[in-house]
Amino acid sequence: MSLAIASRFAARELRGGLRGFRVFLACLALGVAAIAAVGTVRAGIEAGLARDGAALLGGDAEVEFTYRFARAEELAWLNSIATRVSETVDFRSMAVVERGGAAERGLTQIRAVDDLYPLIGQVTLDPPIPLAEALADHGGVMERVLADRLALAPGDRFRLGEQDFTLRAILDRYPDNAAGGFGLGPRTIVKTADLANSGLIVEGTLFSTQYRLDLPESADLQALEDSAEAQFRDSGLRWRDSRRGAGGVAQFVDRIGAFLILVGLSGLAVGGVGVSAAVRAYLAGKTQVIATLKTLGATRRVIFQTYFIQIGVLTLAGVVLGLVIGAGLPVLLGPVIEAQLPIPAVFAVYPAPLFEAAVYGLLAALIFTLWPLAKTEDIRAATLFRDAFAASATLPAPRYLVAIAVLLAGLIGAAILFSGTVFLTLWTAGGIAGALAILVLAAIAIRWIARRFRKPTRGRPALRLAFGAIGARGGEATSVVLSLGLGLTVLAAVGQIDGNLRTSFSDDLPAVAPSYFFVDIQPDQIAGFGARLDADDAVSRYDTAPMLRGIITQINGRPAEEVAGGHWVVRGDRGITYADAQPSGTEITAGEWWPEGYDGPPQISFAAEEAAEIGLQLGDMMTVNILGRDITGEVTSFRNVSWEDAGIGFVLAMNQGALAGAPHSWISTVYATPEAEAAILRDLATAYPNITAIRIRDAIDQVIELVGGISAATRYGALITLVTGFLVLIGAAAAGERARTFEAAVLKTLGASRGRIMLSFALRAAMLGFAAGSVALGAGILGGWAVSTFIMDTSYTVIWSNALLIIGGGVLASLLAGLAFAWGPLAAKPAQVLRARE
Repeated sequence: MSLAIASRFAARELRGGLRGFRVFLACLALGVAAIAAVGTVRAGIEAGLARDGAALLGGDAEVEFTYRFARAEELAWLNSIATRVSETVDFRSMAVVERGGAAERGLTQIRAVDDLYPLIGQVTLDPPIPLAEALADHGGVMERVLADRLALAPGDRFRLGEQDFTLRAILDRYPDNAAGGFGLGPRTIVKTADLANSGLIVEGTLFSTQYRLDLPESADLQALEDSAEAQFRDSGLRWRDSRRGAGGVAQFVDRIGAFLILVGLSGLAVGGVGVSAAVRAYLAGKTQVIATLKTLGATRRVIFQTYFIQIGVLTLAGVVLGLVIGAGLPVLLGPVIEAQLPIPAVFAVYPAPLFEAAVYGLLAALIFTLWPLAKTEDIRAATLFRDAFAASATLPAPRYLVAIAVLLAGLIGAAILFSGTVFLTLWTAGGIAGALAILVLAAIAIRWIARRFRKPTRGRPALRLAFGAIGARGGEATSVVLSLGLGLTVLAAVGQIDGNLRTSFSDDLPAVAPSYFFVDIQPDQIAGFGARLDADDAVSRYDTAPMLRGIITQINGRPAEEVAGGHWVVRGDRGITYADAQPSGTEITAGEWWPEGYDGPPQISFAAEEAAEIGLQLGDMMTVNILGRDITGEVTSFRNVSWEDAGIGFVLAMNQGALAGAPHSWISTVYATPEAEAAILRDLATAYPNITAIRIRDAIDQVIELVGGISAATRYGALITLVTGFLVLIGAAAAGERARTFEAAVLKTLGASRGRIMLSFALRAAMLGFAAGSVALGAGILGGWAVSTFIMDTSYTVIWSNALLIIGGGVLASLLAGLAFAWGPLAAKPAQVLRARE
């Protein structure tokens, strides 16, 4: 019965239109739209990767080997399960162009292919000629960025190692691009047979081979993967099929999407402040209606249900509006977004991200509206002519507090379920809760300070009025600091994290990083390589080490992935070195290095930090597969390995006798002055064409560019939060327009000029904006430090340029919102306003 009566009352209330709920709808719709849009884009990319999984992989399945070709028994098995098998070789090298006696070089990622390439998909060239024609007679194709860098055009010649090639076309698109265009060098494609005399593919050099399989339609991919694992588990064979054709790109997209949705939840929290304020303001205006209903016998349940139904209907409208916007924008802008992506995407309306956004929106709306709705119980019939709603300072009944806590736990649980990242979600939730708590306390402190500063400002009417308005109970201070402060906090934290990431990659580079990283140095070349560097005074230091690649397959006789719990050191192949005497600078943390000249059973020195993470102990036995051969050794020492200085670092080192007979190459890092880098590269590359040089700054620049793209996406998410906060500011300013009108009328009656009144309004807005920006900056710096220190494990310094922008943005936003609603009160005639309040 009470629900039926409440529904009738709610329907009558809704006939009055949306007055007072525009900000409510805008805040809720914007927050839901942001989350829905991010989820839709992520779903579109995932659908594109799933659709083109085989093309991204280059076949229905792929088998990969590190630094070797498939053996006869492995090839026999591949040919027995596939209708066609295509072999490709992937490695890095230097493309060299000679002009007028001078040579120009560019790092390139080479894919050497056979006549069957590509099994699936098409290679797009400019000019549009068949790939077979482009690769005939020592022909090659390369991506435009590399051709432009070397000033090459179709018909020009270039060299790979010791072999000359002719550029026949520009490589626009190729199918087996699971990395989405991310790599250390642009792509070059040539025939494998044409590299026979190049010196680039020999035992010990760094290359990998892929065998793409065209499988029968009836093939069971899971059964084939299990068969490969059972037969060739310890041979270093790695299986991948079209179910995971995008490799790590899909996981990367999923994680970035989850992170952006968590940023979107910050925007929804800001919108929740506006939602709560709008409901509070609306119910404050309904005090007399509620009191009247109670005098006529309406129960607390009827009153609560009446406004709960009304707010619920408006909440559904806001969520639906947000879903329409969030789903519609990616679809409308799909062609533009897809053109900017290096990976395929299919933009459509996907139910899953819309359901996720709707759940977030409904839970957030319930959390932020239940508190003010519960306060309707405090209104008594005797308060018919008093503002009892605004005056009440008591907490809601315990049942409502419990309900709010349950809803909040549900929201966090939903975020964990949808994002799949417990740690990051809890950090985000804690950060938002902490920021809100800091901002609430800051608002209380600001009001207290404003009341204390009011007395010393006698003789400065505008400033005194501003302090009086800020310190007044029920004024704008709390809503401004909360709404603007939380948005600026998110933006400040993102700015600090972004700035520190860039600093860690770029500013520290000259002091800690080598100039070049050389790979594929053959054992008979290392002496001459070192002699060239020893003779150069511009070289301050160089390090060399033998390098092999191997896969850790077993620990104490058990599968390594099972023991290590999927740790990165057991996923895929790892760099391995050997040494006789303990290298200088090596810090042993536990155990002992093998004695010089040791020639007994294999011993292993492992990186201490990674050993602790996987639970490795001294005395454990570890099996490593190197070039198809299993080598089992005892872990006899742990040592510190630094990964931050871009130097040579190996997780695993073995005694010289265990590995010296295996085919291998050497690597080197060279530290030199910038002026000497070109000459070093020219001399070494001329003397040893097979050597590949990776310029560390270029590699780090690529990382910085990738980080910049992620940061830009995060900043856009933070800007949504800020826009929502600005909407809440507008709502607060609009709600306070009546109070400012009365204030202006009284001041005019007492002789204040319009200019002085406007100045007091401007000072009030500017001070609140400055306060919100300052508090947000402090919270943002704290949040940025926490993320940089505990999640990203990087050093942290305050980026003051970003900090000043945050404070300036707070002042500007508050001024714009405050002054936008100041002209009406200034234009009102005092007589009309004061008579209306009699």
